[in-house]
Amino acid sequence: MSSEPQPSPRASKKLLRGLLETLVIIVIALLISTALKTWVVRSFYIPSGSMMETLQIDDRVLVNQLAPKFGPANRGDIIVFDDPDDWLSGSESSGYAPNPFLEFIGLAPSDAGNQLIKRVIGVGGDTVECCDAEGRILVNGTPIDETYLAPGTQPSEMEFSVTVPEGSYWVMGDNRGNSADSRYHLDGQPFVPAENVVGTVFLINWPLSNFSWVSNPTDVFADVPAPQGITVN
Repeated sequence: MSSEPQPSPRASKKLLRGLLETLVIIVIALLISTALKTWVVRSFYIPSGSMMETLQIDDRVLVNQLAPKFGPANRGDIIVFDDPDDWLSGSESSGYAPNPFLEFIGLAPSDAGNQLIKRVIGVGGDTVECCDAEGRILVNGTPIDETYLAPGTQPSEMEFSVTVPEGSYWVMGDNRGNSADSRYHLDGQPFVPAENVVGTVFLINWPLSNFSWVSNPTDVFADVPAPQGITVN
């Protein structure tokens, strides 16, 4: 009878070393991914049409979580923030089906049901109003031409005039007719506290057909003066 050759001790050690090296690489990759997700970049899912046409339903975006640590958000930034005062309805909160594996490695958000995404229109001290004779939003008395709105979109169908508290933001969706943003919470908490901001959107990374960088339209707010009583160095 013949017997199959047994692997030599040297070959067994080489195989074991290769397996251990692969395991170490996987662990390190997971640690790096977890660290990035926790402190640097996080993925976010777009569950509704409140930011169309800028962001589409089911888009995935990447959020810079370091931005809030280095300074306040700017007018025009698109931010992700924790729900400040039960803004989300039950249907909106339950619209996201989580993927545990993708959440773990940082490619999907772990708490998308508790967060929102809107554009910053007013920062602390700003007076934001609707609207001038041409239907434009005014910030500190200056009308803004919001180039990011889809053609034919009315900047606001409801009138309002607010002064944003220091350390807070007035936010609005780009799809003004379908965005339950700051305007619709005037009887509660219409402002987003700075500590609720998770980060600033900088990239649409899925689907690939929508892949693009997301930048701040600084020209829209270029002529807006600083709030009264606040000087800019």
